[in-house]
Amino acid sequence: MKKQNSFKALLLLTAFLIHPFIQAQDTFIYGDLLPDAPELAARGEYKIGVRTMTLINKNQIDVLNTKDGVDPTYDRDLKVEVWYPATLKEGEKDLVSYEEVMGSANDPKRPLIPFTFQGRAARDANAVKSAGSFPLVIVSHGYVGTRYIMSYLCENLASKGYIVVAIDHKESTFKDGAGFQSTLLNRPKDVKFVLNEMEAFGKKDTFLKGLIDASNTAIIGYSMGGYGVLNVAGAGYSGMLEKTFKAISGGSSAVSSLIYENEAYRKTVDPRIKAVVAFAPWGMERGAWDSTSLSGLQVPTFFIVGSQDDISGYEKGVKAIFEGAVNTERYLLTYANARHNVASNPAPPESLEPGLHFDEYYRYAEPSWDKRRMNNINNHFVTAFLGAHLQGMSFAKFLILPEDSNKKTWEGFPNRSSTGLELLYESPLE
Repeated sequence: MKKQNSFKALLLLTAFLIHPFIQAQDTFIYGDLLPDAPELAARGEYKIGVRTMTLINKNQIDVLNTKDGVDPTYDRDLKVEVWYPATLKEGEKDLVSYEEVMGSANDPKRPLIPFTFQGRAARDANAVKSAGSFPLVIVSHGYVGTRYIMSYLCENLASKGYIVVAIDHKESTFKDGAGFQSTLLNRPKDVKFVLNEMEAFGKKDTFLKGLIDASNTAIIGYSMGGYGVLNVAGAGYSGMLEKTFKAISGGSSAVSSLIYENEAYRKTVDPRIKAVVAFAPWGMERGAWDSTSLSGLQVPTFFIVGSQDDISGYEKGVKAIFEGAVNTERYLLTYANARHNVASNPAPPESLEPGLHFDEYYRYAEPSWDKRRMNNINNHFVTAFLGAHLQGMSFAKFLILPEDSNKKTWEGFPNRSSTGLELLYESPLE
């Protein structure tokens, strides 16, 4: 026990020494600025509050228990975390502890281990009294994952005038990961349900009454979250995915409602969604989309991926989605030599303790990049992209850049600090 405590103390001391921007009263918190952070990575004008809510989506298909093509139903309880612009009381601090677990419920070699980490928000703080409303942002994690895995981004966006809602997708979290067919079916359905629920929530006598502009929504997804948000935005799945789904789900045809060739699906594309951010979206290499189904994506989309992504794939994976989505404005930000973990918080210090499964660390870490640096860069570009499409800001100078960041420092980056990145841009076909 003494050795473990000494190890933790050493980690905290190291973090303090290598990060000169840390405030004296605390250690580095995910999303804090490094000295070479790009311009728009900084937090916005608002203090932020955070609350946990549970939403119930009743009478949904229970595909994990489908037999012989017969789908039973159940109620899907979805825990969500909501970050929002807040007014703090005198003496109230914008410091919060998030409770999460390492490990994975669907991997017996990785027992669930609780841990906590800090964020810059005030738990259950009063929302701002605003003359207007704020755009809505919905965030969807990977398989398996957690609503907290991109907390640095959620907090950052809330400080800039967004209501941000991150979902714990049932049967797809560290705590309850189950059969993959549930994620294939429910990921886009959960996102759409939460959008509808939050719109209704903002109209009721709640702490966010009058503050949610759901008609001005962005959806952000990572890995399987990317798979889901692209579908919600119009990239219906292919017939190949439908066949695969039936084969692994007891003959269920439930996913047919999400297939591009289904005319009813094409009528469900939601005009409230104004922008999509897809971190390393899974599925292209597995036949989730084809050129026809990708043509349905007409919402401006910002893709972020590592050039060595070995989960979602690069050339035949995420880059192929970018190239195939010919009917929308789109960007592709590539981290050279990064693998799949381009979106998440840094690895928690507890994941470095001796004896733990390697994946407790590598669920978060990248072999060639400092994750704090990646978090700063992600905050910068997502701020520019959402600001342009949801807040009417003029951020073109941060988005239309030379493709190769090695030749000339990009706008908004400190001198000589934008190496190792590539940004492609394509406009929709005329």
